[in-house]
Amino acid sequence: MSHSRPSLAEKLRALMASRPDTNGRAHTSRSLSAAVNALPGEHASVSYAAIAKLANGSHDNPTVGTVVALCKALGGVPPAHLLPHESYNDLAALEAFEDPNARRILALLNGLPESELNNIIAVVEQRRVELGLETAANTETESDKRKRRRRRSKDEAARYAADAMEGL
Repeated sequence: MSHSRPSLAEKLRALMASRPDTNGRAHTSRSLSAAVNALPGEHASVSYAAIAKLANGSHDNPTVGTVVALCKALGGVPPAHLLPHESYNDLAALEAFEDPNARRILALLNGLPESELNNIIAVVEQRRVELGLETAANTETESDKRKRRRRRSKDEAARYAADAMEGL
């Protein structure tokens, strides 16, 4: 994870550049607005002007409906990625967490001693090599390791999540 906190505008611009539109090009405000409007079912309508304001940082407090619609139009990006917290900067991790099997594994690993977790990580990394899969990047820094030593209580976690969502 990065030490900096990318803004919603920076994250949105990066997604627009990396997630191609229907023509295989980087999204513009207009193409992303068209992609939102083409989504099936009910969803927020987002004008190209609103997207431009979000992408250039002149508006940084979209509705939850707007965030969800943009994320769907960008290929199913987890909406949490646009939240203003460095824990949500790791898009690959958030996308992996969308997989029910990944969540199950995390639940099984929760509470294991760190030495046991390190052993499991080594086994999984070796297995990825054996299968010829790409090595998963370790994005955690020493600062991140120090920050995560203290676990929040369930009440603290709930308050933290509610505070983070208020920005949307």
